[in-house]
Amino acid sequence: MRKNIMITGGAGFIGSHVVRLFVNKYPDYTIVNLDALTYAGNLENLADVDANPNYHFAKANILDTEAIEKVFDEYSITDVIHLAAESHVDRSIVSPLDFVYTNIIGTVNLLNTARKKWKDDYSKHRFYHISTDEVYGSLGDSGLFSETTPYDPNSPYSASKAASDHFVRAYHETYQLQTVVSNCSNNYGPFHFPEKLIPLFIHNIIEEKPLPVYGDGLYTRDWLYVKDHALAIDLVFHEGKNGETYNIGGFNEWKNIDLVKLLCAQMDEKLGREKGHSEKLITYVKDRPGHDRRYAIDATKINKELGWKPTVTFEQGLSETIDWYLSNTEWLQHVTTGAYQKYYESMYVNR
Repeated sequence: MRKNIMITGGAGFIGSHVVRLFVNKYPDYTIVNLDALTYAGNLENLADVDANPNYHFAKANILDTEAIEKVFDEYSITDVIHLAAESHVDRSIVSPLDFVYTNIIGTVNLLNTARKKWKDDYSKHRFYHISTDEVYGSLGDSGLFSETTPYDPNSPYSASKAASDHFVRAYHETYQLQTVVSNCSNNYGPFHFPEKLIPLFIHNIIEEKPLPVYGDGLYTRDWLYVKDHALAIDLVFHEGKNGETYNIGGFNEWKNIDLVKLLCAQMDEKLGREKGHSEKLITYVKDRPGHDRRYAIDATKINKELGWKPTVTFEQGLSETIDWYLSNTEWLQHVTTGAYQKYYESMYVNR
């Protein structure tokens, strides 16, 4: 059966890597990138595949049911890889309703449309929902999140993602929709919108601006290179078992302050600056509310069942990420000024 896959949020950070992988690896698939192009959606992320005959872009918001149904009909969508989401914890604290609408209601809109359009035979279709490790809450000094860890979200963002996960599983149990869910740790890599820690600090080091570190800097995260995550998504989509959950992590825990110091050291070396120069930019700031102390993923299941494991060390991945940003300063300037909107107009509005 030919696959016509809708990838929601495909112009975003993780989504663009997944779209690129699928477009290039599966020329017989039709890949439809559906994105609302809000602040973090950038079509310049996919300029290298825009002309591929199996790639299509559809501008639509997952809250717009009519628009979603139109895309399903126009491209005879057979499968959905759902990445569209509001994802920044700080933004969720300021405006939680935005996260309720996009992450919960938007997901249910997609599920309802999939039910409606695939009702003749659910077994021929798959709805793959990508989520976060933050739904599990916070860990102490030891232990790892597994697929059976009880949900305990602590921020409006993680609560909205937890709710969307539950809806996906409920549609599998109630309606027999063929679903799969994955929960990933913190991603990093090229094309990351510069409000998240690593791209923000790369940008600030280039500009010699302060590096704001929350609290005491000892918050711990597991870091996953985005290209490894895309490979994992490929495996889960094609080989994961229906109704199952897979945790995707980098086996790679770092305290925030140690990560920042490593980033400073690599940046100073690459920029030809004196050793220790960028560390002087580190500034401790007031902690944010509901800040989980530690996340760490146990990715044993996906390793044993599907054979996935990270391909690069964190030091290698971070070095490659810095090199990409230093070689793509124009991209960084565009996403920080909004100039990429002109690219959208030239490519799709005035075409």
